[in-house]
Amino acid sequence: MDKLEYERKFIEKGYTLVAGVDEVGRGPLAGPVVTAAVIMPLREGDIILGIDDSKKLSEKKRKELAEIIKERAIAYEITEIQPEEIDEINILNAVKKCMTLSVKNLKIKPSAVIVDGVNTNLDLGDVESLYLVKGDQKSYTVGCASIIAKVYRDELMGKYAQEYSGYGFEKHKGYGTATHISAIKEKGPCKLHRKTFIKNFWAE
Repeated sequence: MDKLEYERKFIEKGYTLVAGVDEVGRGPLAGPVVTAAVIMPLREGDIILGIDDSKKLSEKKRKELAEIIKERAIAYEITEIQPEEIDEINILNAVKKCMTLSVKNLKIKPSAVIVDGVNTNLDLGDVESLYLVKGDQKSYTVGCASIIAKVYRDELMGKYAQEYSGYGFEKHKGYGTATHISAIKEKGPCKLHRKTFIKNFWAE
């Protein structure tokens, strides 16, 4: 698969600064949703080998690649939307808001954006955009965004595990594993839990 196919199409049209955008943390019961937008240099010698959907990479490989991506990026921005706001505006709107902020807060304005997913139409003004199903697998820049977002959120959940002990956040990162659900039933939710995500098995 040519992971620069979509970037090249934009470059051919004269859009030289192409940003990739992706989210992580749409499905967990706890913790923020995190998005990253990243503009990468796209000359042949600048391409980082091994970029893929972050979920397909080992934790060690993701961390290694995340550091290289951040070093080489022309610009990148990571954004969080907290559980309380997710409950208030729903997860789809939270993802849209988070992605939009990541793009708009980039220190350098992109000329085009490739966004992971198709139901995430973003209000990006005059910036040309393309919405791509499985964009993290098909697009180099979206893959880069996927990796830095995933590493950032995993490390964040590891820190939260020390503050909110007994839930196992360092292991499942807030996703709805059997041990996590069991801990919620036993201890009750903490402030990291998305109330709208746990209502099936926890009624306050």
